[in-house]
Amino acid sequence: MTTAARPLRKILIANRGEIALRVIRACRAGGRTAVAIYSDADRAALHVHAADEAYRVGGAAPADSYLNISAIVGAARRCGADAVHPGYGFLSENPAFAEACEEAGLTFIGPPAAALALCGDKSRTRRAALAAGVPVLSGTDLLSDAAAMQAAKDLTFPVLIKAAAGGGGKGIHLVERPSELVGALLLARGEARTAFGDDRIYLEQWLDRPRHVEVQILADAHGAVVHLGERECSIQRRHQKLIEESPAPALTPELRKAIGKAALAAARAVGYRNAGTVEFLVSGRAFYFLEINARLQVEHPVTEWVTGLDLVALQFGVAEGEPLPFRQGDVRPRGHAIECRISAEDVDHEFLPSVGRIGEVVLPGGPGVRVDAALSPGMEITRFYDPLLAKVIAWGPTRDEAIARLGSALRETVVTGVLTTIPFHLWTLAHPGFRSGHYHTRFVEEEWAAPSRRPDASPGRWLAALAAAALAARDDRRPPLLPPQDAGAWGRAARQDGLA
Repeated sequence: MTTAARPLRKILIANRGEIALRVIRACRAGGRTAVAIYSDADRAALHVHAADEAYRVGGAAPADSYLNISAIVGAARRCGADAVHPGYGFLSENPAFAEACEEAGLTFIGPPAAALALCGDKSRTRRAALAAGVPVLSGTDLLSDAAAMQAAKDLTFPVLIKAAAGGGGKGIHLVERPSELVGALLLARGEARTAFGDDRIYLEQWLDRPRHVEVQILADAHGAVVHLGERECSIQRRHQKLIEESPAPALTPELRKAIGKAALAAARAVGYRNAGTVEFLVSGRAFYFLEINARLQVEHPVTEWVTGLDLVALQFGVAEGEPLPFRQGDVRPRGHAIECRISAEDVDHEFLPSVGRIGEVVLPGGPGVRVDAALSPGMEITRFYDPLLAKVIAWGPTRDEAIARLGSALRETVVTGVLTTIPFHLWTLAHPGFRSGHYHTRFVEEEWAAPSRRPDASPGRWLAALAAAALAARDDRRPPLLPPQDAGAWGRAARQDGLA
C-alpha cells in the first residue's frame, strides 16, 4: 500500500457479492465514488447496480475476470480511480496485484506488497513470529520429501502437511501415522501446485481438539498497531469457518491479554499495515501462532458489532495515510456477537455445493440483527464462485441473548431455489456443546457427522421442514411480507445500528 498524497475519492472494488456491496456502502457513507467490476455471469448482480459505475473484466471463470490482474487494473485506470479495494478472496492477498496497482499509480487498500508476500509464505511467517517471541507449534522449515521423512522422526504423529503458499484453510493434510507420509506428501504437493502454483510444503505438529482463535489487528503508516479483540472460529469443516463469535467464550482474561499481545508482536514482525487477522490455536492454557490473514476477513462484522467500529472506513483512512484515530486503551468491546455464514450447500450430503436459480428471498431484521448479503430473486447460483450467500450476524448484551436473536433471525430467513446451510446453523445453536461455549475445531466432524447424534438420517431436511412449518404458522398471523428489497433494507438499518 502506498500512502496517498490526497484523499481517495474514487475506489474500484475488485470483488463481487456481499463484500463488494459492503465496500460500496462504505464508499457512499464517506462521500466516495464506488466502481464495480463484473464477469459475464455477474452482469445483473446487485453489486453492479449498487455501484456508481461498473466495468466488465472478463468471462464467468474467475481466471478470466476476478483473477485477471491486467483487466482489473485496466478498468481502474480507464475510470480514473484513485484506489483499489480487493475485498477478500480472489486477488486480496496477491502481492503481484498490489504491485500492479502501485505501478499504475493506484493506492492498494491493504498491506504493502512485501508484507503480502511474507504473510503468503507460511514458513517464513512462522520464522518471523518465532523471532518475535510468539509461541509457534513444533514443526519444520520448507522441506524436500526426503528431508520431510527425516524430520518427521522428531515429531509426534499425527502431523500436518501444510502448503507454504496455502491459505483460507486450503493446502492442509493430516497424516496420522508414518506409513501414510509418502503418499500424503505426493498428494499435498500436487494439490498445492494446482491451487497455489507453488508445491513447497512444511510439517507442523498436530493438536487434538484445539480451539481456533483469531485477533483482528489494524496498523497505520505511522507505526501504530492495535488489536480489536479476538474472534472464536472453531466451528469449521475441513478448515473452513462456518460460525464465528466474539469474544471467544472460553478464554480467561489472562489468556485473552496474552493472545492480544502476541498478535501485535506478530504484526510488527512482518511490517504489517492496514486491517488483518492473526490466527492462533488454543489448547488448554497454551496458544500457538498459525498464520496472518493479510486482508479484511469474511467475519469482520462480528468485530464491528462488539467494538462499534467500521473496519472498511478505517481501511480507507489508513490507505489515505491518516493515523489511527484511537489507541489500544480506547478499544472497549461490549456485549457479544455471533455470525453464521449462509452458503448454498447440501448439509445432508457432505456440504456439497447447491446450484440453481434463487426463488423467494426474505432476509431477517430487528434489534441486534445485521445481514450482509447480495441476494435477489432470479439470481443464478453457479459453480464458478464461492457458495456464500449471506452472513447473518446477531449482537446481544450477553452471549445467550446473542444466540437467541441469531436463532430467531435464521428462522425468519427464507431462501428458495437452492439448498442452504441454515438447518446446520439452527442445529448448532441448539447444541449443548455450542451453548456451553466449550467446543473445538472437531465439533462438526464429531457431532454433525455422527448419525447416532443427529435428529434423524436427514437433519437438514427435518429442520428445514420444521422452519417452513413455523413460517407458515407465522404467516397466518401477520400482514403480507414486505418485498425482498425492503427486507434487505431492514438488514441495512441493522448494519447502521451496529456501526453507531
